[in-house]
Amino acid sequence: MNLPAERDSHRTPLEDFVFAHKRLFVVTGAGISTDSGIPDYRDGAGAWKRSPPMTLQAFMGTALARARYWARSMIGWQSFGSARPNVAHRALAAMEHAGRIELLLTQNVDGLHEAAGSLNVVDLHGRLDRVRCMNCGDIRPRDALQQRLIAANPDWLEVSATIAPDGDADLDGVDFSRFNVPPCLVCDGILKPDVVFFGENVPRARVDTAWAHLDRADAMLVAGSSLMVYSGYRFVLEASRRGLPIASLNLGVTRADDLLTMKIERPVAEALAAFL
Repeated sequence: MNLPAERDSHRTPLEDFVFAHKRLFVVTGAGISTDSGIPDYRDGAGAWKRSPPMTLQAFMGTALARARYWARSMIGWQSFGSARPNVAHRALAAMEHAGRIELLLTQNVDGLHEAAGSLNVVDLHGRLDRVRCMNCGDIRPRDALQQRLIAANPDWLEVSATIAPDGDADLDGVDFSRFNVPPCLVCDGILKPDVVFFGENVPRARVDTAWAHLDRADAMLVAGSSLMVYSGYRFVLEASRRGLPIASLNLGVTRADDLLTMKIERPVAEALAAFL
């Protein structure tokens, strides 16, 4: 299977990079999903656009923190849960099916790479479409919890809020103590989205899988990530240490600017559309 650009003599530098390497280790971040209607976290200088996300310590620390999280999530999920893959997701799926990608390591929790058809994906920070009990480990679909949240808090659907990253919504100045959070259906334990919060470790198996694929990669492509979070940045550090060529497709600064072989500052979907 040949990608269209493989037959084109007028390639861009990004196309030259991709077609010069047959085993790309691809790292993606929030910038790849903005064209699907999911906001990103940081501005062009790498600074937070809003308050940092919930930490594990805060979430597990108080019932009020959990009520705040799930109230915002209930509203945000209406948009986040209906997001669909964009050109960038579909292009990376096409590149994988053409045999160009060794692994797609995403820092996103939206599941859009899999929805676009990518198969060899490591969801480094988990998936927001699953909910896990912190006591018994039971895992259920997020859509099922959404119905329970709505049934327990019907009036909250009328609250107006701005959609934020990761299924969240900017909702402040309200009394979150009035919000009812359903417990685990198995053991009445605390329910948490099956994602890695700040202050929480990435499961060892995911990291080990990524390292194993990096051993087989011949180059790295970073798409839509400033790499400010160490869990993703460490793979770029190791790729640089091994002497692998590294290309970045991102608007604004990245934490790895001094490690890059190539830096392309263009919208991700616009640049990757050439691979469809």
